[in-house]
Amino acid sequence: MTVEDFERVEASFRDFHAEFAPHFGRKQWREHSGDYLQGLLVQTEERRNAENMAEALPVSARALQRFLTDARWQDEGVIAHLQQYLGARLTHPRAVFAVDSSSFPKQGKNSVGVARQYCGALGKIANCQVGVFLAHVGPRGRALVDKRLYLPKEWTDHPTRCAAAGVPQEKQLYRSETELALEMLQRAKARGHLVAEWVTGDDAFGKSPPFRDAVAALGFHYVLEVPGDTPVWPLEVTWETPAYSGKGRPPEPRPVAAERLEVRERVKRLPAEAWQELTVAEGVQGPRTYRFAAERVRQTHERQPGKVLRLLYRENLDGSEPRYYFAHAPAATPLATLAWVAAARWPIETELETEKSDIGLDEYEVRSWMGWHHHLTMCLLASAFLLTLQQEWGEKDAPPDASTGLSGRAQAPATAAIWTDRPAAMAGRDPTPQRAIQAVPRQAARSVPLGDGFC
Repeated sequence: MTVEDFERVEASFRDFHAEFAPHFGRKQWREHSGDYLQGLLVQTEERRNAENMAEALPVSARALQRFLTDARWQDEGVIAHLQQYLGARLTHPRAVFAVDSSSFPKQGKNSVGVARQYCGALGKIANCQVGVFLAHVGPRGRALVDKRLYLPKEWTDHPTRCAAAGVPQEKQLYRSETELALEMLQRAKARGHLVAEWVTGDDAFGKSPPFRDAVAALGFHYVLEVPGDTPVWPLEVTWETPAYSGKGRPPEPRPVAAERLEVRERVKRLPAEAWQELTVAEGVQGPRTYRFAAERVRQTHERQPGKVLRLLYRENLDGSEPRYYFAHAPAATPLATLAWVAAARWPIETELETEKSDIGLDEYEVRSWMGWHHHLTMCLLASAFLLTLQQEWGEKDAPPDASTGLSGRAQAPATAAIWTDRPAAMAGRDPTPQRAIQAVPRQAARSVPLGDGFC
């Protein structure tokens, strides 16, 4: 890194923080928002809790902790601004909204939303919290753009427990993961900053007919994964009328039950010419190419033939690891389009893992509703800064050792190296070079007016 490189990153962070600082209200919270954001980006060796971050920042651990648990800034205002900020940087005709959930293992019973439930991070039923996330994925990059904390019924059925964890009264009504995802889609569409024609998600969302119908009602097309045992009917259903015994009401026509098949059985009936090899993305190990096929079928509603959908099949080139998707799209939509929309689900999983490892998405030590939402919001901001940094440097002008993932953004360790390995040439001007960059957010915070995004 040269002095000019360092100053360029320094200026980028100052401008980025100034963009969002008004939402944190009073001066001390604006300053600590910069401190906390800095800590998420710089701390790489240990967990990004308040104590560890404070060792590298000119602020106490208590101040960082209070920024999460006591400061009355509204995370929804920050998220709205974040989506506006990212809109100009990510919007693309081939962009897709992706929904997914992610778990956070926790000990004890007092952390908000914690319960024994399936924990993807551990691959089993365990004590954990579950967050539901919305991502915007496209050729210009990807980013998590909203989040919701899932509250199991054992929480929403006990208002006293919710109140002790600071859950607002209006949030104490049980909502499923699909309902939370739908709410984020509705908010994003209403704000209009991030534009996408398509929605994708895994089978936890695709298997829900109400979710699929609600997404379509919002005006989105979708490609949503469904389990292999999902029953479907052929496009043209055969109806039969049982013989009348002469007693009682005459029988009504009914569909031939044998025509209703699980999708994993129906795929076996496809002819070889129905399949195409399509490359959906460039992975770190080369092109990601699969075999795809699609046909029009009828979904099952109360064991009867229902609405017409496209059923998309995907498998590895050797026929292994089959996947199945319901697609709601115009009949003329090319198979290649359905394929790349389905592939857009994978980046949100990678982004969640990247933010856990590089930004500390899961490394919080708070129990309250406010603390969880404040930490997650700051992580989304940190990720957005890394995306901004990569776009400003560009592929040909990337800083040394900066790795570029499939997300199209520089990874956090590279940013930490930029900030902590300031050239010795700077020492004459600044005897404490790390303190200089750590002071940037405070300088920016003093220059912005008091915002109204707080209480």
